[in-house]
Amino acid sequence: MERVFKLPSTTFIGGKEKFLPLREILGRLEKAYCNKIGVEFMFINSLEQCNWIRERFETPNIMTYTNEEKRLILARLTRATGFEAFLAKKFSSEKRFGLEGCEIMIPAMKEVIDVSTRLGVESIIMGMPHRGRLNVLANVCRKPLHQIFTQFAGLEAADDGSGDVKYHLGTYIERLNRVTNKNIRLAVVANPSHLEAVDPVVQGKTRAEQFYRGDGEGKKVMSILLHGDAAFCGQGVVFETMHLSDLPDYTTHGTIHIVVNNQIGFTTDPRHSRSSPYCTDVARVVNAPIFHVNGDDPEAVMHVCKVAAEWRATFHKDVIIDIVSYRRNGHNEIDEPMFTQPLMYKKIRGTKPALDIYANQLITEGVVTAEEVKSVKDKYEKICEEAFEQAKIETHIKYKDWIDSPWSGFFEGKDPLKVAPTGVIEETLVHIGNRFSSPPPNAAEFVIHKGLLRVLAARKEMLENKTIDWALAEAMAFGSLLKEGIHVRLSGQDVERGTFSHRHHVLHHQTVDKATYRPLCHLYPDQAPYTVCNSSLSEFGVLGFELGYSMTNPNALVCWEAQFGDFNNTAQCIIDQFVSSGQAKWVRQSGLVMLLPHGMEGMGPEHSSARVERFLQMCSDDPDYFPPESEEFAIRQLHDINWIVANCSTPGNYFHLLRRQIALPFRKPLIVLTPKSLLRHPECRSNFSEMTDGTEFKRLIPDALTAENPNQVKRVIFCTGRVYYDLLKARRDRKLDHDIAISRIEQISPFPYDLVKAECAKYPNAELVWAQEEHKNQGCWTYVQPRFDTAINSTRDFSAQEEKLVQQKTSQGFNIPQGTFNSPTSGSAASKGRKVRISSRPLSYVGRAVSASTATGTKATNIREFDVLMKDAMSIGKPPRRMPPTNGGGSLLPGRSSSNEKRETRKIKRVGFASFLF
Repeated sequence: MERVFKLPSTTFIGGKEKFLPLREILGRLEKAYCNKIGVEFMFINSLEQCNWIRERFETPNIMTYTNEEKRLILARLTRATGFEAFLAKKFSSEKRFGLEGCEIMIPAMKEVIDVSTRLGVESIIMGMPHRGRLNVLANVCRKPLHQIFTQFAGLEAADDGSGDVKYHLGTYIERLNRVTNKNIRLAVVANPSHLEAVDPVVQGKTRAEQFYRGDGEGKKVMSILLHGDAAFCGQGVVFETMHLSDLPDYTTHGTIHIVVNNQIGFTTDPRHSRSSPYCTDVARVVNAPIFHVNGDDPEAVMHVCKVAAEWRATFHKDVIIDIVSYRRNGHNEIDEPMFTQPLMYKKIRGTKPALDIYANQLITEGVVTAEEVKSVKDKYEKICEEAFEQAKIETHIKYKDWIDSPWSGFFEGKDPLKVAPTGVIEETLVHIGNRFSSPPPNAAEFVIHKGLLRVLAARKEMLENKTIDWALAEAMAFGSLLKEGIHVRLSGQDVERGTFSHRHHVLHHQTVDKATYRPLCHLYPDQAPYTVCNSSLSEFGVLGFELGYSMTNPNALVCWEAQFGDFNNTAQCIIDQFVSSGQAKWVRQSGLVMLLPHGMEGMGPEHSSARVERFLQMCSDDPDYFPPESEEFAIRQLHDINWIVANCSTPGNYFHLLRRQIALPFRKPLIVLTPKSLLRHPECRSNFSEMTDGTEFKRLIPDALTAENPNQVKRVIFCTGRVYYDLLKARRDRKLDHDIAISRIEQISPFPYDLVKAECAKYPNAELVWAQEEHKNQGCWTYVQPRFDTAINSTRDFSAQEEKLVQQKTSQGFNIPQGTFNSPTSGSAASKGRKVRISSRPLSYVGRAVSASTATGTKATNIREFDVLMKDAMSIGKPPRRMPPTNGGGSLLPGRSSSNEKRETRKIKRVGFASFLF
């Protein structure tokens, strides 16, 4: 053991010494790796990075602190502990998801911020679950304590919106860092109880701020993500977000992850909540070093935090700090953890808090006295008491104080009910179209695919005819915004080319790897930047990222496109928790655009429907309320709704819809059902005259063919999107051009009550029909039906004879809304009639029957369903068919009374009922 060995170059345990006895070698290695810190880094495939880490943990006496630094750690730990104790005393019956057991997280975060600020970081964006959030707001961000305490008072909100519980709210603070004497901006992003859902949102916000600051290496803006141990390994979005970390258009150049390791998830032990040895093993996939540290050793925690911040600043890669601690109370303060972890909590009850352990250590070392420790505690408690008294004065909660990144100057000076023009002069359209339709300037050297040469030639031909298709309209919308200084970002799977090979915003050299040309980046010398980027095969993570991106700068058009519309299913958490309700809960606006390809074109159940019914169900407009008609009707509806749902049928209207996102004096998410077959449909074209100065987005497009003789029209078909062209062809084939009018509702929500009312009044002798290609329990039917009722209904006293007539019509299949008949007027005889609210012109449904599946997977069934749809739509004067439901495959269930049912029954008898089902 006393034999001296020469130290290899792969270790730093000798410091400046090159020779050490074996006993000393083993002692130093044990001190570095077998103490309060565990380091995982050997899987990193870079010798430089491995040696960098070794040097910071093996070098002798590297983890030493001055007395002043120790007193600072103690003061921060005292504040963190004191805050939780104060809340427990004042609000003993309130849930607060306190930090007891891991109070060291607060000094840890402050150490990361101090070191990062010293290394040049000016802005830090944070995301975290609910545990410890209030403490972070109070002691890391330094949010005024009285604003936090008002959240416990049960006050009414002074702002619009429904608000959220206190441990979900975010904040934004700009203050002086007293340790480094530099200004720092801190933002905590608001998020729901879906713990890790905020991860990609934070990354998107961080990336956006880096972009707009010109911080291409992430030296000024960084992100910190806090996690619970069970969620870190259990939630798939963690993995999705991790895999964005090194992608060129998504990287934030390194994130510091801090895991508050309670060693338990709600009531589940680690042995039941993960299959890997450590909760942090997911980080190994991106070669991130992982530092495990004992939360009861503050100095070890501070060292790990210092190293993590330096790692991020040096290599601009992710790093993990795993603070191994415990949860002193149950999942919340009124929970009983002994029910499920009796042995664990028996030990916790006998464990001293980290503050007591460290205070005793420093008293023993002579760094502080017991009186000084008490003085620091008392001083902070006095600060809390004063803030508590100040909070009593407040009468309302102001949610504007909790916005995580305010848009300074955006709302000021704007008329909230005035939309800027969306039309563009023809010269601009021609210029953008020509650039978009031209090969690169060095076309002789840049080899383009022959198929793309034909695409470019077709675009040139359209420009000569002053007509545009869908792809050209989108390019003109983007290009005109770029000309006006608006940054445009388009993200999603295959968006550069387009899933349906229609967009081609990135041209690839056919013989040189990585050589590309992006026409929309070369429109004008002083244009705004255009970002178009294929994403990883992720919806949850990428949609969250783009949402965060959109929240940073209101003067940018941020679009996410699903490969197929129903792929948004796997991003439903972001849609439900952030996009649809973000403004109501957190007073947080976003202009995010979601492009969802949609259409029942025989492509099967998973490539047909964008599930528009889900988006419409979450719209915050009342189906029974017809807003007062005025000049500001349309804009007021947009102002009051939570998001916009549209299904355009013309490229020109799509052009205006995209531009309107920026023209609005506020921001709302936009859900667009985009086409597939219409991308190349010869009739789906728009003229320049539909996009030039003085034109605007059309919420409803009336039928131009029947407008001259509306009294002759026998049926008005209302529809939306691509089915219009099918109906148009069916009407033409049957020579019913003057008998049937087809009106297109382009903006489904908010619903155009005024235009629908006027359109119905235009055709006084016509029956009203809603036609859709989706199944009856899907699509727009359940949304539009009560709103049509509101738009055209009247209320009057019906006689008994009239009432009988209404009931007769109902029995014949005409649609009479539920709840039509009210109770008889008090004191009147039934013979005098009732107060009846009824549409004198009921709206009938034409479309597919109800179904569990979004679409059939067989071509023959799809054609049969389509033919029936067209036949019913053109059948003037016939009551709507009573359609039986279909099973998962689109075939009729047995026991129904239609002609098709008899054929299906015979089939069942032949193949056997079990075979039919399975």
